[in-house]
Amino acid sequence: MRRREPVMVRRGVTVETIPDGMPWEVEPGMLAEITQALGSHFTLLVEGRLVRLQGSDADAIGKAVPVTTSAHDDGADLQTRIWRTLATCYDPEIPVDIVELGLVYACELVPMEDGRTRVFVAMTLTAPGCGMGDVLANEVADKLLALDGVGEVKVDMVFDPPWDRSRMSEAAQLALGL
Repeated sequence: MRRREPVMVRRGVTVETIPDGMPWEVEPGMLAEITQALGSHFTLLVEGRLVRLQGSDADAIGKAVPVTTSAHDDGADLQTRIWRTLATCYDPEIPVDIVELGLVYACELVPMEDGRTRVFVAMTLTAPGCGMGDVLANEVADKLLALDGVGEVKVDMVFDPPWDRSRMSEAAQLALGL
């Protein structure tokens, strides 16, 4: 069982409520619990609301900004670096990355005239009505654009075929006790 870590909000900060992705202002002095600190974000429970805190705002809860990936070439080919980067994106409610969850349906690389690469990602959500789709798509795009060699990124949310638990890797199923 995972243990939640209590924290006090040190400065006002805007978070995204889960699962609708709406912004919410958290005031200094509010008590929160970290329910998940994976990838580059934190999931917090604040006044009965589950919220997602940007990693860049980690100081608001007394934490360091998470480091998840390097935008520099580590010797691996671009496709490998892209998949590694995708694996640093987490569902805010489930402590498993989007690759292991089976949310990434396709990742296509197309050379551009300037020598960089255009990346097309087709991904889905665990539930079609989840309001976090744009949030996750933007995170994927931002992280991939930070990689050396990537010139453009397009992330499409697709719901056909619909996601189900059979798309999860064995490691994800074990992590979730399924």
